[in-house]
Amino acid sequence: MPQRRPITEDPFEQFPGFPGVGAALTEADTDRLAAEGLWASGGAVRPEAVRLGQTVVTALLADGALPAGTLPAALAERVARVRGLALPGYHRIETTDGHRLSAFSLRLLAPGPRPLVVLPSGWTPFGWGLFPGAYLSLALRGYHVLAYTPRGLGVPGLPTTSEGHVDVAGPHDVADGSTVVDFAVEHFAPAVTGFMGVSYGSGISRLVAAHDERVAAVVALSTWGNLATSLYENRTRHLAAVKALLGLTGGPVEEKFDEENRRILDDFLNDRNLDAVVRWAERRSPETYTELTDAHGTPTFCSNTWHESLFAVNEAVDAFDRLRVPKRLNLWIGDHAAPEGAGLLGARPGSPDPVLDEAYAWLDHHLKGERNGVEDWDEVCAQIMFTYVTEPVTDPVTGEPTGTRRIVGPAVRESRPTWRDVTVGHEVLALTGEGAGGTDGALVPPGEDGAGGRATGWRRTFLAGVDTEATAMGEPLRTGQEEWKGDPKTYDTRKIDRRHALAWTTGPLVAADGGPVGRRVRGVPRLRLTVRSTAGTACLVAHLFDVAEDGTARIVTHEPLNAHDLAPDRDTTVTWRLQAAAYDVPAGHRLMLVVDSKDPLYGDATVTWTQTGIGSPPEAASFLELPLG
Repeated sequence: MPQRRPITEDPFEQFPGFPGVGAALTEADTDRLAAEGLWASGGAVRPEAVRLGQTVVTALLADGALPAGTLPAALAERVARVRGLALPGYHRIETTDGHRLSAFSLRLLAPGPRPLVVLPSGWTPFGWGLFPGAYLSLALRGYHVLAYTPRGLGVPGLPTTSEGHVDVAGPHDVADGSTVVDFAVEHFAPAVTGFMGVSYGSGISRLVAAHDERVAAVVALSTWGNLATSLYENRTRHLAAVKALLGLTGGPVEEKFDEENRRILDDFLNDRNLDAVVRWAERRSPETYTELTDAHGTPTFCSNTWHESLFAVNEAVDAFDRLRVPKRLNLWIGDHAAPEGAGLLGARPGSPDPVLDEAYAWLDHHLKGERNGVEDWDEVCAQIMFTYVTEPVTDPVTGEPTGTRRIVGPAVRESRPTWRDVTVGHEVLALTGEGAGGTDGALVPPGEDGAGGRATGWRRTFLAGVDTEATAMGEPLRTGQEEWKGDPKTYDTRKIDRRHALAWTTGPLVAADGGPVGRRVRGVPRLRLTVRSTAGTACLVAHLFDVAEDGTARIVTHEPLNAHDLAPDRDTTVTWRLQAAAYDVPAGHRLMLVVDSKDPLYGDATVTWTQTGIGSPPEAASFLELPLG
């Protein structure tokens, strides 16, 4: 029997202070982590998640068994099974320019060539140490595993930290991926190699696969397809996303990025040279290399979330739709990494997990040749927002309601042959200039039977530069994490200050068949407005809400647009897409469109205390186009 030693180095000799093994982790700890999610306030990784990951990695790498009770029984049993069939390894893989990447492996002990899965880590200070649940699952499914931290990420002193500067999925990261494949070929002699990543690691996986034909399949979770439009779309900077990422590298910007990338980031944050920023980001986008991926025929599995705060869903869908390879796109309720976080951590070992079970099935089919139903899958499978069944959560001690809810019945999922099949029709709603009580306009069918003369010839104004209760989310990552758990944010539409926003509302929606769903929103809504401003620029943030009978609402989708070269006496007509959605609006509910001038997620061009006017001239009537399924 081989000695239980890493292939290259022993991390306990180099890093005797390796953290993670303190008080025992109980089943209650892991259940709570699985229920509460990966993200803490402020976009930080929950400390309990770090502790779980480091404890499992320590248990795998240790020469002897950890003390009894260090891990919950089910997780300890899983670790023991993997230790019996695979040899763990800790490595420093040298790049072509002399940096060392931190890596971890599980090499199966059974003879004969086996498939290998390479896992670049996400953009976190904890690198590959955060998601050992995936390593355990893959090893138990018969894969060699090789996980690594992309260059520059990590906290100095942690063994999971890699040397160099963060390259933001640039050419160095692509070359590093091929270097890791070289290392894998030398040390594992795999039968075939696939890549699997979440977030940053998903994009790197797709970029490496586009440039290295040795990658036979890709799983890209919470992925992005176009970094340029993730950062900057409709002339609007996605500031909160970039600031959140900068806080997760493991060190200050001055130490983590080289001069060129610091300049790009500084230009972005200060709203200058954005054409150069876009060119820089396009070179780092999987969508840019679609033809290379198609030429290799690399089967590509993608997932994203409807209310993504880091990599908005439209850019992921657009990049996916361009691919002409075997492909799959899963779309989930929630925000970045919320659906897959618990499974990647290993917080609920052995429990059914459709998010990751389908990802593993993809690898089994394309790397091991299993006929497991993947060959019959539609290209797109969408979870319909908030169709799960929930119940109130009560305090286990007092029995009193906690004010939160939990899922007791899963949300509906719909499969379609392609993305284009998600939308089967459209409904155009005209925006009117007057409304009940002189406050809100209406959303009505255009023409004499609906809007009649009310749809054009009007103009309404609001005082810009002040945010309202109409926001995309309460807190990036956290609000969507709550959605995933069954507790979506509730808005009180009566609190949206109409001095600083304009609103238009449908009447109560009725299903044509008399059923419980008033509208089946499926796909990408489109909005056209005509704008004037007393300043030369204005930001328009469109929010679409599902409003219940009591005036409370849930958000369906949103999207900002910055308009430039405006004048108080000149109309400028703008048309833009809102983010894609799959949402069943209950019969009796109304749809409300709210347009204001600010949202904490974005950099806006609004000048505070100026007036923004929205109008609907006869030659360019304002409308909202709903995609229907």
